[in-house]
Amino acid sequence: MAVPMDQFSAGAVEIRAVLKPGHAGIATPEALAFVAALHRRFDARRRELLQARQARQARFDAGELPDFLPETRDIREADWRVAPIPAALQDRRVEITGPVERKMIINALNSGAKVFMADFEDSSSPTWESMLDGQVNLRDAVAGTIEYRAPDGREYRLKPDTAVLIVRPRGWHLPEKHARVDGEEVAGALFDFGLFAFHNAKALAARDRGPYFYLPKIQSHREAALWDDAMAFAESELALPPGTMKATVLIETLPAVFEMDEILHALKSRIVGLNCGRWDYIFSYLKTFRAHRTHILPERGQVTMTVPFLKAYSELLIRTCHRRGAFAMGGMAAQIPISGDADANEKALARVRADKEREARAGHDGTWVAHPGLIPVALAEFDAAMPTPNQLDRLRADVHVTRDDLITAPAGTISRNGFLNNIDVCVRYLAAWLDGLGCVPIHHLMEDAATAEISRAQLWQWLHHEGLALDDGTPIDFALFDAAIQTIGERLPKSGLPGQERVPQAAWMLAELTHAKQLADFLTLPAYALLP
Repeated sequence: MAVPMDQFSAGAVEIRAVLKPGHAGIATPEALAFVAALHRRFDARRRELLQARQARQARFDAGELPDFLPETRDIREADWRVAPIPAALQDRRVEITGPVERKMIINALNSGAKVFMADFEDSSSPTWESMLDGQVNLRDAVAGTIEYRAPDGREYRLKPDTAVLIVRPRGWHLPEKHARVDGEEVAGALFDFGLFAFHNAKALAARDRGPYFYLPKIQSHREAALWDDAMAFAESELALPPGTMKATVLIETLPAVFEMDEILHALKSRIVGLNCGRWDYIFSYLKTFRAHRTHILPERGQVTMTVPFLKAYSELLIRTCHRRGAFAMGGMAAQIPISGDADANEKALARVRADKEREARAGHDGTWVAHPGLIPVALAEFDAAMPTPNQLDRLRADVHVTRDDLITAPAGTISRNGFLNNIDVCVRYLAAWLDGLGCVPIHHLMEDAATAEISRAQLWQWLHHEGLALDDGTPIDFALFDAAIQTIGERLPKSGLPGQERVPQAAWMLAELTHAKQLADFLTLPAYALLP
């Protein structure tokens, strides 16, 4: 029986939701007081940094181009290195990611990957129930007691040797609307981080396993410095030695690629690496240049990591990290194994092999996969190119990247299938997300919020810059878009879709966002308002 809880007096945290059995052990007065302390100390600064994002984007809209910061040149040019990397993170050649669902956590920790990134962000739909369930699941995983019994009777438990756990809290921009401190919504980032750290940090530290975090959606070194201060505060409050908490930062925004040295420096006592968050990075490119006709991207399938601006991003990340003694992690392979079609499956695996070979030979220290079936493929490529635990000794001094290398749009085309695929993927993903599922297999790819954002942003970009056409000569205009939205039911499967009943609502939301005069910052912000 669920227990209605309207407000906790401890720490003045008001919970505007119902706690299921088991959740009360996570949302304890003491844990919530810790979250409240984080909010009171850091939230005003977080809001200022979000306002600074808006001001910077306004300058981009007015014609300014992203560039390296002149005021931090001394940091980029000075010789310094990050703190030593813990033994548990020395070999990260393959990492698997996924939502904080109970069965997923067990399978990922048992998968044979070196690291499991448990994700409260892009691969999770942030319903109140799923966010609290995720905290329960991770607490049990850290304790080693997590187990799951499937409806068919199969039982899942942890093996003796598991992947290293790294947790990704929500980004600075996302709220947790069900928790308020002094009448203000708590940041999803502080809520996720605070509850996980409060319940698990001491146990993980005692085993030299962290706690370790992946930090998403950072746009500046000042945002990284905020995370550093929040972790230092948490360490002090939890009586942990300074620097116990370690972080890997996803470089998944275009502004952040110009501040990689500065981000490493801001977190240098605790950072262990940067990651090429390629899908969000493409989305950020689209968003940053939303007002620039000169930076229109072709359809998503043509924007691979071999195009010049993404190759430059990847290689600059490697050079920057290795110069500072930090790991340079590769990006996500979104493919999933295709059953029942051996030829199609082999073609998909061949794309994964080529991508992972490129990353390993370029000098990355590890990579991401979304499905356990891809772990052997990725491992084989990194084992072949990287016999040592990492490639920190590959300094890539041959890499010389300019601002224009990082921002010049590649040539390409937009096909009718590419245009329709963006609509269909976004609607299908959003329907599932509204139904509580944040990681969705579509067309043999594991789609998450980042890939849905690419689809949405590309549609907006193509439609709000006049004169573009499909490769068959058809004008790209709102008549084409509206007709495609109205006929979406004819293109989607008639049954079996996650969130099938939400498809009309998702299509309506995509239409509203696409017709809007300004590209919305994030799809998940208006969508979150519709979640329970």
